[in-house]
Amino acid sequence: MLPLLGRRDFVACLATVIAATLGLLVPMRSGADDIKTAPAIEQGQRVFSAGHSFHVFMPDILRDVAKGAGIKDHVKVGLSSIGGSRVIQHWDVPEEKNKAKEALRAGKVDVLTMSPIFLPDDGIENFVKLAVENNPKIRITIQEFWMPFDSDSMNFPPKERPKEVERNSRTGEDLRKMHAAYFKSMDALVRDLNKKYGKQTVFVVPVGQAVIALRERIIAGTAPGLKTQNDLFTDAVGHVRAPVQALNAYCHFAVIYRRSPVGLPAPAVLTKADGNADLNRVLQEIAWDAVRNHSLAGVKID
Repeated sequence: MLPLLGRRDFVACLATVIAATLGLLVPMRSGADDIKTAPAIEQGQRVFSAGHSFHVFMPDILRDVAKGAGIKDHVKVGLSSIGGSRVIQHWDVPEEKNKAKEALRAGKVDVLTMSPIFLPDDGIENFVKLAVENNPKIRITIQEFWMPFDSDSMNFPPKERPKEVERNSRTGEDLRKMHAAYFKSMDALVRDLNKKYGKQTVFVVPVGQAVIALRERIIAGTAPGLKTQNDLFTDAVGHVRAPVQALNAYCHFAVIYRRSPVGLPAPAVLTKADGNADLNRVLQEIAWDAVRNHSLAGVKID
């Protein structure tokens, strides 16, 4: 038989149980709290971007989103665009043509956005080193994207390129398993770089995670105007239509400005497509949830 508790002991025990129970209700983040959070940024940022076709549409949409948020001095400094590229290909552009290096050396960049495909990719750290040397306060973002060809293979391009990919049969669990190793590798790289440089310089923009959430909303029938997962893509590779393009930009906005995009006017890429205000709100909510629940995005949970 258990001994009877005195009133004081009972109250203390009850408080412990309640605290433990409430702890279970706290939203879980992706991994440990690796990056300390900071206040929202009000000043417009000077942004240079380097990437492939899953990224290069983002800077113009981001500028549109920033304008809608009342950030008048946001600047798209430049863009290095190479189809199907790893970051090292942007690094290896001849010096006389390398706009990314030129902008970084001039110290005219507040945020450098990059979109690696798979690792290893020496170009990532090359750019981090150059960026920090010329602007110690610079922030560098790594876009975690959605897997090409809806495959868990981290080889690109694949030996055999399927002409068609059936995405509608995928479940949320399928998608998370498919992306798990890729997300893990990118997160590990970001942690290692921040540890090596002794400061919080590199951040994750969890676009791939947001795309999974959007596909789950489509499966559940709660993504206004979107009937199938295939509606998001234009081809087997995984090039995307307006909803994912806007979602990508909202994720970058949330990380770069540490602000929620929820309630902002739809960017032109969406209004030109169908002007669905309900879908715009859903995309904003998905982006904000993905960013604030990723421990390497630098945005605090409410």
